[in-house]
Amino acid sequence: MDEINATELKSILHSKRAHIYYLEHCRVLVNGGRVEYLTDEGRQSLYWNIPIANTTTVLLGTGTSITQAAMRELARAGVLVGFCGGGGTPLFSANEVDIEVAWLSPQSEYRPTEYLQAWVRFWFDDALRLKAAKAIQLARLERIAGYWPRSRALMDAGFEVRADELRNLVDAAAKAVAGAPDTESLLLGEARLTRSLFRLAARTTAYGDFTRAKRGSGTDPANRFLDHGNYLAYGLAATATWVLGLPHGLAVLHGKTRRGGLVFDVADLVKDAVILPQAFISAMAGHEEQEFRRGCIEALTQTESLDFMIDSMKSIAMSVAPEPA
Repeated sequence: MDEINATELKSILHSKRAHIYYLEHCRVLVNGGRVEYLTDEGRQSLYWNIPIANTTTVLLGTGTSITQAAMRELARAGVLVGFCGGGGTPLFSANEVDIEVAWLSPQSEYRPTEYLQAWVRFWFDDALRLKAAKAIQLARLERIAGYWPRSRALMDAGFEVRADELRNLVDAAAKAVAGAPDTESLLLGEARLTRSLFRLAARTTAYGDFTRAKRGSGTDPANRFLDHGNYLAYGLAATATWVLGLPHGLAVLHGKTRRGGLVFDVADLVKDAVILPQAFISAMAGHEEQEFRRGCIEALTQTESLDFMIDSMKSIAMSVAPEPA
């Protein structure tokens, strides 16, 4: 049997990676050839390994710093790094996504070009861009319909929706998506759907009256958890677009005047399906931020959300784009 050199080994596909890290009050560095984070506990300094080959995203929160060597290794492994506030929100600065976000994308000249080329073939056509936006929204609806009534984890947590009620809601939203004449109508339909999902989730968990507050201004647990959890979805979305070589500025629905609208478009594929119910479950269970974050990451991993994002965007890119001349 021929020997395999380490340089010939392939890294883990991003869609199969298991870890998303949120770190605070620590220093990220390279120690003994490994990327680790260093924490102080009393008089001791403790080192914890980050398995970068199996990690998609690292969020650096309050009181963190990172060395140049660590950034080099994270970039080599294709790990996206984001700087954020305490509890994972908000994300800061203006880099890849929008005015509150700093996603540091790994530099690579070897990203695929076929999906970018397909994307730009349709992106400058208003009708085709609307078609792509509708495809994302329809995939989002089917994800909700397939996960909420059938998830054993949600059932075990007491989140049991009536399948017929949810199906009627999804079917009505899908009909509105199909008939939307422009992106403004599509965004209005999205807002109506989200409000209906909030009402359904609040009723299912006996949360009581709920009003979605603007980002960062909500004082109740569900609003805080939604803000926090949505950024995990944005991190996966940023990873998915980087894997496919799609610039964040080529949005089809959200923020066409911002640099990061495509991240929000892609996050829609899983945000309501996975993050929304977990926010209400954790709020009613009295979870701390760390428990909520763990629940979200487990759900995102178990549902193969990154796989779904990547596959959906690949399919949309290739199906919407006209044949090259």
